[in-house]
Amino acid sequence: MAAAHAAPGSPPKRFLVQPVMMRVVVGLMPCLFGAVLFFGLRALWVTAVVLTAGVLTEAAFTLRQGKPVTSAVLVTGLIYALSLPPTVPLWIAVVGIIFGVVFGKMAFGGFGYNIYNPAMVGRCFVYISFPLALTAGWISPFQSLLQGFVSWLPPVDAVTTATPLRLIHAGQAVPLKPLVWGNISGSMGETSAVLIALGGAYILYKKAAQWRLAASCLLGAFVTASVLFMLKIPGVPDPLTFMAAGSLLFGAFFVVTEPISGPKTKPAQWIYGLAIGALTIVLRRWSNFPEGIMFSVLFMNTFVPLLDRGVQEYQKRVSAKGSAS
Repeated sequence: MAAAHAAPGSPPKRFLVQPVMMRVVVGLMPCLFGAVLFFGLRALWVTAVVLTAGVLTEAAFTLRQGKPVTSAVLVTGLIYALSLPPTVPLWIAVVGIIFGVVFGKMAFGGFGYNIYNPAMVGRCFVYISFPLALTAGWISPFQSLLQGFVSWLPPVDAVTTATPLRLIHAGQAVPLKPLVWGNISGSMGETSAVLIALGGAYILYKKAAQWRLAASCLLGAFVTASVLFMLKIPGVPDPLTFMAAGSLLFGAFFVVTEPISGPKTKPAQWIYGLAIGALTIVLRRWSNFPEGIMFSVLFMNTFVPLLDRGVQEYQKRVSAKGSAS
């Protein structure tokens, strides 16, 4: 889906408002609210800087071609920013969003042509390039209600290196309640299952996201976690705790459902989501990375054309057999 050109004789349009993408932006607002609530006003500043850098990066490519900047870059920027630690250095946040927009989107031709999820491309780049800054800057959230809206960051003595998934990876128990409400260390917009579900329900209700993708991802993760839990695999807690911890819920609703890099056929959507959910749980348990959704999404993005083509070929053969009989 390429951006539309301006009508002849009219000034070129500089920003294209895409209603579907703007609904996703609205759906991400509960997560942004949670980021400020738990980690302070710096979360808002990081998000604003990321959005500005993302828009300017896309504009550097599109405006000189007479094309507008698309609303999709706002979604990319929000997802990327909310997946970062609260204490991430601003320059790293900026480098990541520039890399994601350039190499995850514009290098493929811009909006409608990207093979990989641009937000995850940027997140993966900074995660691999600056691992210390992305894995050692965790802080405990504010415990008092609304303190985040009048404070920059939680106090320095609240610094911690133990996220829920790190604790689980080390074989320690993690209570479910803080994972549900979000008052626990983690990425800025990914700690509260309630707020993520609220935003996710909104975009599904508004048909801004494909429900099969979200449902299949969660189903794949739940079944895999349940099997490993029943087999008493060390380091695998009960399925609800494993799914509520980390970025799985956020990824299922806002990353896996990205329409351009995901499958278009219904059977392929189920296969894609199930594989991402299952692979995320497997990577959490047996890889050196406590989180797995980012790598799972990028890995499965590679196979999207093959999945869609395989489904289409299968449907043609079934149709041909039906016609022949």
